[in-house]
Amino acid sequence: MTAYKDHLGRPIVAVTGMGIITSLGQGLQDNWNALSSGTSGIHDITRFPTDGLSTRIAGTVDFIDIPAPNAVERSYAFARETTIEALAQAGLSGDFDAPLFLAAPPIEPEWSARFALADRSPPADHQGDAYERFLAAMRQRPDPAFHEAALFGAISERLADRFGTRGLPVTLSTACASGVTAIQLGIEAIRQGRTTRALTVATDGSLSAEALIRFSLLSALSTQNDPPTKASKPFSKDRDGFVIAEGAATLVLESLEAAVARGAKILGIMKGAGDKADSFHRTRSSPDGGPAIATIRAALADAGMEETDIGYINAHGTSTPENDKMEYGAMSAVFGERLPTIPVSSNKSMIGHTLTAAGAVEAVFSLQTMLTGTLPPTINYNNPDPSIILDVVPNSKRETQVNAVLSNSFGFGGQNASLVMALEPA
Repeated sequence: MTAYKDHLGRPIVAVTGMGIITSLGQGLQDNWNALSSGTSGIHDITRFPTDGLSTRIAGTVDFIDIPAPNAVERSYAFARETTIEALAQAGLSGDFDAPLFLAAPPIEPEWSARFALADRSPPADHQGDAYERFLAAMRQRPDPAFHEAALFGAISERLADRFGTRGLPVTLSTACASGVTAIQLGIEAIRQGRTTRALTVATDGSLSAEALIRFSLLSALSTQNDPPTKASKPFSKDRDGFVIAEGAATLVLESLEAAVARGAKILGIMKGAGDKADSFHRTRSSPDGGPAIATIRAALADAGMEETDIGYINAHGTSTPENDKMEYGAMSAVFGERLPTIPVSSNKSMIGHTLTAAGAVEAVFSLQTMLTGTLPPTINYNNPDPSIILDVVPNSKRETQVNAVLSNSFGFGGQNASLVMALEPA
C-alpha cells in the first residue's frame, strides 16, 4: 500500500466534512453532546392527531421552519441544512463541482393532497384500479408544485442547484440501508477515478400519519408510549418494536491525496463497504442471518481488515424482537467468542429509527466516536435479553479510544449494508 492507495491499489477515501440533524437537535456538536450523554429525542407526536392510534410517539424534527411541510419539503430542508454544515467543516465554498449521491425516502402524496383531487377525478366509468384513477386525476391537474410534492427526485435536483454539484444527481432508496448505499456510491466513484470528491447525503422527512399506520400494521413499531423516552430499548428482553424518526446527514468524501493536497482536516477514513440482498421476505430479515453475515464479511474484506481489527460496532439495533436477535446472530457468526468483549451500542435507543437517513446518521456518529474517544451508550438497557450476550455500553457513555468501527444497516426488502471506518489509513 502506498501513501494514498489501499490494499487493492485503489485511492483511499477520506471524510473531510459532516453535518447532521436528528430529533436531538441541529448540528454535529448539539447532537453529539445529547447522544453521548444518553439523552433521548423521542417525544409525543404533535404534527398530526394520534387519537386511536396504538403508537403516538416518534423522533420528529419540529424545530426547523418549513413553509410547506410535506415530505419532500421536510426531506429537502433537512438535507440542505446538513450539507451547509458539512461543506463548512470541509472548508469548501462555491460550487461543489463533483457528484451528488442522495438517499431519499419514497414519497407519495399525503392524504390532504389526494382529497384535493376529488373534484378533478375522472368520470365514474373510468377503468382501472384505484392507483390508475389517481394518476389520471393528477394528469388532469397541471400543477407543478403539486407534482413536485410527490416526486422524491426533486430533492436531489434542488440540492444540485443549491450546491453546484456536477452531472446528473443520483437519488436512491434502499430502505433502511439507503444512507450506507449513498456513501458506498461515493466511495466507489472516487476509487474508480471518476472524481476526487463526492457529496453523499441521506435524508428522511417522510413521517406522517399514513407512515405511522403502515408500520403499525406491520407490527413493527413500539406501542410503549408512556414515557416516550423509554420506548426504544435495543437488545432488551422487553423490546417491542422500533420508534420511527426523522433526520439527515451529509458526508463530504474526498480522495486522501486530494484532501491532503488542499490542506483539509481528515476526520476519518472510509475503509470498506459491503452489501448483500436478502430474498427471504419483503420485510423480515432471514432468521439465520445469512445475508447479514455475508454483508459484514464483505465490508471487512473490502476494507482489507480482519475481525480482530474492529474495536466498536455501531449496531443497526432497531429494538424489534426479530431484528435484534438476527443481528446478534450475525455478529456472533463473524466475531465468535470475541463478540462479548467488543463494545456494541445502538444510536436508535436515543434518536429512533431515521429510516432512509439511518446509515449516514450512524456513520457520522461512528466517526465522532473515534474522534472523541467516547462510546455512546445504549439507553433503556434495564432488562437484558439473556439470549443476547453483548457489551451494549449500557445506559452511560464510556471513555475508550477505538480506531476502527463497523456500522450495520439491515433494512426492509432485503437491503443489507455495512461500513468499516477508521481513524487512520493504515
